[in-house]
Amino acid sequence: MPDLEGEQILNRSELDPDASPRARFGAQIRSAREERGWTQEELGERMGYSAVHISAVEIGRKPSTLRFASAADMAFGSGTLWVERHGEVRRASLLDGFEGYAAKEAKAREIRVFEIGVVPGLLQTAEYTGALVDAQVQRGTINQEEADEWCARLLTRQQSLTAIGAPLLHAVLDESCIHRLVGGRAVMGRQLAALEERAHSPGTIIQVAPYSMGADRPFALPVHLLTLADRSLIGYSESEGQGHVQRDPKALTTWDRNYHRLQVGALSETASIDLFRAAREDLG
Repeated sequence: MPDLEGEQILNRSELDPDASPRARFGAQIRSAREERGWTQEELGERMGYSAVHISAVEIGRKPSTLRFASAADMAFGSGTLWVERHGEVRRASLLDGFEGYAAKEAKAREIRVFEIGVVPGLLQTAEYTGALVDAQVQRGTINQEEADEWCARLLTRQQSLTAIGAPLLHAVLDESCIHRLVGGRAVMGRQLAALEERAHSPGTIIQVAPYSMGADRPFALPVHLLTLADRSLIGYSESEGQGHVQRDPKALTTWDRNYHRLQVGALSETASIDLFRAAREDLG
């Protein structure tokens, strides 16, 4: 057994490799270190970092940098393995925390989504998605490689909804989603037509939360809520540039109740389809 004196043993329970690309990188660093019987202090000495810094990377509290990854390759004698993994972390997700959610999404029995301003990713057409990511590339938020990776991952998530045993998808769209023009009138018109088509699918329920809900709308931010095979819940929410996977049972109980309130206050499926048609006709 390696001498782990001085390490924060509790960090082992804090580490969830599925929580984010950063957390997975940290778990891999720790696994490689422990395979060699090194303490965090010993690895830090080999890499030129403090034990505290090593610990922070291992539990995902501090991100890897290219310098850190290069130093890890030198310490472990691993060629460019850690530099490549660092690159994977950067490309893995546009939002910190999203990959942890996506890993669970693939195993869910039911997916409930509330979105504001844009059509939920699982319901987007390819050209609608392309318009969104192209705009981010133009703003310099992401590069083209990251945009292509995001589109490929979204396509994989969408395809999982057509597989045998796919989860039920229940999406509530704030009315702003269907009035915000993305990609031009033609692209938006085809997106609205796709929503209408999907609303008739047996495994999909789509409703619109109208502007008239006002202050009664229970969510102020986009929310994703998964029901897993054991009936447990996992949530995900995001703000500008930051995603958060919610696992706290008390918080999830509140989210669950609020989603039910959202469903009750939203338009019926039939009324929502009528709204899609009306919005499409307005586009000409």
